[in-house]
Amino acid sequence: MRIAVSSQTNAGLDAPVAEHFGRCPFFTLVDVEGDCIQAVQVVANPFFPNHEPGQVPAFVHSQGAEVMLTGGMGGRAAAFFQQYGIRPVTGASGAVRQALAHLHDGALGGWAPCSESVAHGHGHDHGHAEGR
Repeated sequence: MRIAVSSQTNAGLDAPVAEHFGRCPFFTLVDVEGDCIQAVQVVANPFFPNHEPGQVPAFVHSQGAEVMLTGGMGGRAAAFFQQYGIRPVTGASGAVRQALAHLHDGALGGWAPCSESVAHGHGHDHGHAEGR
């Protein structure tokens, strides 16, 4: 299984998890079989820092990810990921390796809208079309 983790740096498993998947500078791609990490690859987010709706989920899909692990994301983004067959998982924090351990242990596994989306009362727009 390939897991994409939103990352603040290109430090692989030691990178801090980014709070918001769409605004992260990097994705750490982790191939996992059972309990073992088989491979780790870091790729730059080509849409950092600004993106249009759907661009980042399409990129993550093109990288072969089955799970998108991140600090937070809005409802629209989660729907895009689900359309691609990618399971969105939010609530991750700390280093990538810690977030993966929490996912493996079942402490993480679901999706909830990021507080920014809830506060704005929409499905994660954040003014992307306005070039913010």
